Amino acid sequence: MTPLFPSTSDKIIADLYPTKFGNAGRVWTFVLLVICAIGVYGYYRQLRYGLEVTAMRDYVSWGIYISNFVFFVAISLVGSLITAVLRLSNAKWSTPLTRIAEIIAVSAIVFASIIIIVDMGRPERFMNIFLHMRIQSPIIWDVVVISTYFVVSLLLLYLPLLPDLQILNSHQKKNSGFQNWLYRFLGSFWKGTQEQLNICNRSIYILCVTIIPVAFTIHTVTSWLFATTFRPGWDSTNFGAYFISGAFLVGGGAVLVAMYLFRRYYRLEQYITADLFDKMGKIVVMLAFLYLYFNVNEYLVPAFKMKKPEETHLHELFAGKYALLFWFAILVGMIFPLIILLFRKGRQPFAAFLAGTMVVVGAWFKRYLIVTPTLLHPFLPITDVPDSYRHYFPSWEEWAITMGSLAGTLLIITFFARLFPIIPIHETVTERSENHESP
Repeated sequence: MTPLFPSTSDKIIADLYPTKFGNAGRVWTFVLLVICAIGVYGYYRQLRYGLEVTAMRDYVSWGIYISNFVFFVAISLVGSLITAVLRLSNAKWSTPLTRIAEIIAVSAIVFASIIIIVDMGRPERFMNIFLHMRIQSPIIWDVVVISTYFVVSLLLLYLPLLPDLQILNSHQKKNSGFQNWLYRFLGSFWKGTQEQLNICNRSIYILCVTIIPVAFTIHTVTSWLFATTFRPGWDSTNFGAYFISGAFLVGGGAVLVAMYLFRRYYRLEQYITADLFDKMGKIVVMLAFLYLYFNVNEYLVPAFKMKKPEETHLHELFAGKYALLFWFAILVGMIFPLIILLFRKGRQPFAAFLAGTMVVVGAWFKRYLIVTPTLLHPFLPITDVPDSYRHYFPSWEEWAITMGSLAGTLLIITFFARLFPIIPIHETVTERSENHESP
């Protein structure tokens, strides 16, 4: 590691070194664990009594689980946006955000995989996907790209962490016994030689190049799961770009939220600066415009042709029983954040945090609207079925499992921030040293 002035280097290490939970951290963790426990109990009931405990029926056979899956897959794209795109474009300002983005991506993709197994109802049949796979099935494509994306994202989280593990191993008195064991287990082979650094940097570069097409593939394939199903609202060639642009937006919004929370509760104002919020806010503005364009395209063309099934579907969204939810998702998830972040004052930390929160909340409801209204409006009219088949509102078990999965994602991020530096120490020291040495 290239040193700065010794006192400056020590200060950076002290500022970014992982710290113990305070009272607020313990309460936060306890609340997340309680929500996860309720979710586990809901899943136990689903395993014991079957999918009958859910509100899903023959028509709405996906429901909130697949909405949640699409949301997790979308938010995981933040890893390729921040780590790969900005790193390859040599945007040094993004260094404090890379690890935040990667842990969001990894935790989201973990629970995207889990929620798919939950949706199956019979988890013991999961291995049949591999034992009896059919390459013609888009579900197989989804399993392959999600697995690949998870491995690449995990490596992009781990490899830049290696120099920091050497720093953590050299401060054993600050760590608990478990931490010292964990740091040795993960990084005992790392000696910090120039050869290791060169190999690590080359590997990170290759992974950054690799993850971009993989990220585009995972969101395109997920969109194909819908587009290859003959339903109004999904019968679209626009779905791949529509999903990718929406994923970039929600990922950018999630980073704004995480930036503010880590900056405030870990006192990282010197590292996650107001200028970072300004730059990230501008990126989110661009992504919001892009997603808004694909939304207009997604609804305008079917509205112009106005085929009967599409007419019913669009009426339900724009003026029917889903109108309140639809306009909430559009206004809160895109329009309001766009208006806030267009102005410099709106890109100040707290205002950007509010805009990012709106984006994330609106994005979740947008995924719900992609799934449920479409399933309730098939091309063939619903006739001669019980009344419960015509409506869908998640049961408490579904809500418990969904909230448990969201809490589980936050729990992974929370424990990671407790055990590891959330901002790369080695890269921060090196970059500040280079900036000091440059004329």
